[in-house]
Parts: sequence; C-alpha cells; structure tokens
Amino acid sequence: MRARAYLSRVAEVRTPVFLDCSSGEPLLPEAREAWVLAASSGWGDPQRLHRSGRLAAQALDSARERVAAHVGARPDEVVLTGPLAPAAQAAVAGLTLGRRRVGDVVVTSSVEHSAVLGAAAAYGRHVAVGVDRLGRLDLAAWAEAVGRPGVALACLQVANHEVGTLQPYVAAADACRAAGVPLVLDVTTALGRIDTADLGGWSVLLGWAGAYGGPASVGFMVVRRGTRWRAPFPADDHQHGRWPGVVDVPAVWSAVAALDVVSTTREAVAARQRDLVDHLRREVGARVPDVDLAGDPVDRAPHLLTFSALYVDGETLTLELDRAGFAVASGSACSASSEHPSHVLAAMGALTHGNVRLGLTRTTTEAEVDRFLDVLPGVVAEIRGRLGAA
Repeated sequence: MRARAYLSRVAEVRTPVFLDCSSGEPLLPEAREAWVLAASSGWGDPQRLHRSGRLAAQALDSARERVAAHVGARPDEVVLTGPLAPAAQAAVAGLTLGRRRVGDVVVTSSVEHSAVLGAAAAYGRHVAVGVDRLGRLDLAAWAEAVGRPGVALACLQVANHEVGTLQPYVAAADACRAAGVPLVLDVTTALGRIDTADLGGWSVLLGWAGAYGGPASVGFMVVRRGTRWRAPFPADDHQHGRWPGVVDVPAVWSAVAALDVVSTTREAVAARQRDLVDHLRREVGARVPDVDLAGDPVDRAPHLLTFSALYVDGETLTLELDRAGFAVASGSACSASSEHPSHVLAAMGALTHGNVRLGLTRTTTEAEVDRFLDVLPGVVAEIRGRLGAA
C-alpha cells in the first residue's frame, strides 16, 4: 500500500524541479543576453588597437569596476580568472611564494571547499581549525593558529557551500590582521545573497560566477594592493602578469551582468528563499522520521539546506528523487562523485550517510517546495522498506 501511494505521487510529478544550486545556479536570462551582445561587438583581443580590441578593453575595464563595487575593492585589484579551483590554487600558491621568508603554514577551517584544502596541503603545511556542530569556526582556536610563527596565510569562507552556515569572517579577519597574516576569503556562496560590500580585512578574495547564475567558466581573484602575492605560474603580458592568457570577454561581460542582477534583487530573493528553507526545515523534520538537519537554522546563506536520513543510502535517495522529478545533491559538494562522503558534515560531527543537499534557485516556488515535501516521505519510506528498516 505504501509503495502504491509512493508510485502514484511519482506519477503526479511531471515537470523536473532543479534544487541543486549548491553546485551552481542556472544561467540567468540577463547573463545569456549579455553574452550574445558582447560576442557580437566586444569579442576582440583587448590588447589590440583596432575597434573590436578597444571595445573589448572597455568592456573589461567596466567589468572590473563593477566587480570591485560589489566587493568593496579597487578595479585594479580585480583579476579575472577561471573557475574556483584554479583561482584558489593560485591564491594559496601565490601567497605562499610571496611570504616564503615568513613561513609555509597555511591555516584553514576544516570545512573549506576541497579546492582550498587541496591547495593548502599542496603548497604549504596545512593546519585545519575545527568547527562546531553547526559548522561554525572555532574562533579562539583560529586566533591561536594564525598567531603562531611561520604562518604564510589563512583561508576562510564567508558561508559554507554545503550547509550554508555563515562564518565569523570579520572577527577571523581581525585575528589575521593582528597576527600580520593575509586572509584569503572565499565569497563564492555569499555573492549576490548577502551584502558583500564590507567583508572585513581580507587580503585576497575569491568568487565564482557559476554560483550566482553567471557562466561557470568565469571567476574572480581580488588581490589587495600591498599584498605579497606572486604569480605562481609563468607570467605573460595579460592582466599585468597576474593571470595568463587572453580573457574571454563575452563570458566576463555575462558574469558581471548576472552579478548586477542578483545584487539588485538580493534582499527580496533572499527573504523569499529564507522563508522557503525555514518551511523545509520544519516540514522535513516533521514528516520524515530519523532525520538530522545540518547547519545553523538562522545565521546562514538563505538558499541552502542539508539533511541526512538514517538507514538510507544518499546516492539511492538522490536517484529516486530524480525519478520523482527533483534534482538534488548528495555526498560532498565539491566531489565529482556523489558517493564521496562530505568532509564538511564529517568535520561537524554530523551524519554523512544518506544526506541530501538542497540549493534553491532564484525562481524556486512554494508550490515546488510543497511538491518536494509531499514526495520525500514516500521515497524515504520505500527505500527503508527495501532494507527492512522502516
């Protein structure tokens, strides 16, 4: 009877609902239009003196100005990069190289993106500072870690990419400043979702356009003037030797168009998403037995929710929800395989088995959330029934 009810609900769901924005927001219509416009007029090499080259150069200058305004920086501090992983590697490697006389210790939280953790281990002696059950940094341990001799740099997220918990980034930056340690601040999950005009005393800032509805090929590395960052790769004459190769001007123009849109509508969208996630937190816990809800319920990014269901395999649950018309994620947000356990949940001491991660889009509706809540209990019960755990 339970299985028949579950199958009938699955049959009712016909339109797929995308709830996986922890891995990237769908490209905004405004970003697509901006790409087409730039590709038709400003596609040239910005180092050339012909018309298409001058238009491209003007577009890049405008893009840097707009990014700088969104993050409280100067236009000449903005470096246009590829996705987050190579930008994070360059940020860590460049600071380690620039501060090699100081030391090679790289301090991070234990819940950073895997690209940051990998770079920290590859280019220095990595020290990971723990978090509490909500995923929030142990600030006292952080201050102690960055205050030790030999620290080249520290890395911290503004908001966690899996559970949404906001970090005490201003206080963490103050501790770094007191210790004379540059801070790499990953603003990816927060861009377009919280106010990023004043993020404290960071030295290098990382962002990725794919997270807020821009092209996945575009990222930003903003290096404060006076920061001892050195290019860790062979330099050329592009972007003053800070990032190699010709810039993809249409993609960059599209990325800043998306950033303008999400920043202009940030408060209204965030309020709606926060209400929907609050509704999900209440109802998932009420409708599905033996569920662990992760992350801070209040001090968080507005669009993310992760929960774990006991006695359920995360990959199976993800596939069954996909069959039911809902695209969700499981496992580590920065692993190519959904079977890879979440290092974020493990660091928090939370369940890593049977987890589901929801990332609401800007257009996710209350009706779509209610459909998900109607289907979820039956999906979980059916999987548990197969295992005799219901």
